[in-house]
Amino acid sequence: MPEFCKISFPESDFLPISLECHQSLSEHLTIQNSPVLFGCRTGICGTCLVEVIGDISPPQSEEQEMLETLAPNYPHARLACQLDVKGNVEIRRLKG
Repeated sequence: MPEFCKISFPESDFLPISLECHQSLSEHLTIQNSPVLFGCRTGICGTCLVEVIGDISPPQSEEQEMLETLAPNYPHARLACQLDVKGNVEIRRLKG
């Protein structure tokens, strides 16, 4: 039986959603159900830069390089298209 993760969006009007853990957020989050915007969906444009609190895998080296450029002072910054969600998470858009 699949394990589900709760994806919530504090400080927004969007309701939490449940997804199977390890699903690609870029395939399931839309402008109708989340505040997260997606561009390239491959981790090179930075459109989906967000703050994430919760159970996620650490960034791969390519994502880490982008994060150091786009959000050097945000330790919880991530690219939503690159996340491997392993448990419940809170996602907020970074104020830019």
